[in-house]
Parts: sequence; C-alpha cells; structure tokens
Amino acid sequence: MPFLNIDPIIFEIGPFALRWYALAYMAGLILGWKYMVALTKRPALWPQGVPANEDQIDDLLLWVTLGVIIGGRLGYVLFYNAPYYLANPGAALAVWQGGMAFHGGALGVILAVIYFARKNKIPLLSLGDMVAITVPFGLLCGRLANFINGELWGRVTEAPWGVIFPGAGALPRHPSQLYEAALEGALLLLLLNVLAWRFKAFAKPGLLTGLFLIGYGASRFVIEYVREPDAHIGFIFDIVTMGQILSLPMILAGAGFVYWATTRK
Repeated sequence: MPFLNIDPIIFEIGPFALRWYALAYMAGLILGWKYMVALTKRPALWPQGVPANEDQIDDLLLWVTLGVIIGGRLGYVLFYNAPYYLANPGAALAVWQGGMAFHGGALGVILAVIYFARKNKIPLLSLGDMVAITVPFGLLCGRLANFINGELWGRVTEAPWGVIFPGAGALPRHPSQLYEAALEGALLLLLLNVLAWRFKAFAKPGLLTGLFLIGYGASRFVIEYVREPDAHIGFIFDIVTMGQILSLPMILAGAGFVYWATTRK
C-alpha cells in the first residue's frame, strides 16, 4: 500500500513548529504522569504501602523528562553515530534534527528514578515498578509518530500490508514502527497492568520492572529481524543489529529483577 504522506509538522506559527514526534513525547509523559498519580490513590494495590504521594509524582515528572531527553540523545550519539559527533560535537545538541535512542532514554530514566528515590527516601523497587508499567504509553505514542514521520521503516517484504515509504525506494517494506507500537506499546502495557491490577504484582517489588525489561528487550530483539538496520551501521558481525545488541543486557537485567522479586522473602 502507498504511504499516507502526512506532514511531520502539525502546524507552524512563525519560528515555532509543533511536530508529531514532539507531541508523542508530550503525550507519553503526560499519560504516564497522570496514570502514576491515579496509582497513588489505589492503596489496595500496594501491600507494603503506596511508595509515593501525588506531590512526589508531580516532582518526579521533571526528572523523568530530563532522563528521557538527555539519555535518549546521549544514547543515540554514543551508540549509533559516535564518529560523526566526535567530529562535530556541536551537532550533538541539535535535538530538533532528530536522533533519539530508546535504550539511552531508558538508562536516563533509571538514573533519574534512582536519584529521586534516594533523595526522597522512597522505596526504589516499588517506585521503579510504578514507572515501568507507564513507560509503554510513551513507546506506543513514539512508534506511531515514527510511522507518521515515515522513518525507521522495515525491510523489504512481499506481505500484503507492506508499505511503500517515501525515501525508502519503490519496494514495499514492513511497517516495523506499527509492529513495535503493538508489541512494545499496547501489548506490554496490557500485560503489565493485568499483572498489577488482577494478580497483585506490586506485592513483589521489582517484578514489574523486570518483566518490562524482558518484554521490551525481547520484542525489540525479534522486530529487529524485519526492521531495516541504520544505513551508517548496518549489521554488526554480519548477523545482528545494534538494537539487538543493546536489547540483550535489558533482557538479562530483567531476568535478574524477576529472580530477585520472586525468590526473596
């Protein structure tokens, strides 16, 4: 099918331009923030007590936002295009030109949560679980924005749902952005929240954090098989992509969290 060529800019007023990608970031952060506030008002979900109050969640939003933006940008600079940015260090600050990495953003959020929990004497694993089940909101919004922008497309396919993306040649490609939105976003959001609401997963601090890391890492690893590798990187060792390499530590760390949460008394 031909790509619905949607302008990546929603509207412009003078030098100001609102882009779908920026709107996706804002939507993901706001949805996650509001949902975390709602979780603080459900004490029945927290056998050990609600880890944070509404005011603390409001303050946490700033630190998570900084973690997403700074970590996401640094992750892209270091993991995906280090030689270019070493030669052009000033370009690393040009976030409006694109270039964000989820793995870097995830690390930035983890560091922000650790700092905030220690500063406010909040149980770290419980706060991490609260954040973990809201992250798929941002993933869902972000991947939909990637599709609208016609970027990060998949490999060539003969599937009837293949999409001819502008700038990707005349052959149809997997809409890998939509696969990621479905797996990393919608499905992971559903699974984690079913565990939290129906199976009292918050009773085992660290469990939801671990399951999120495993779920995202595994989904990304699998989808990389149909996603086109970055042109300036290609395949590493001719068999794997950078996305797969960065996802493996997430899966292992997630398994460690799950083991810790389910075995300690």
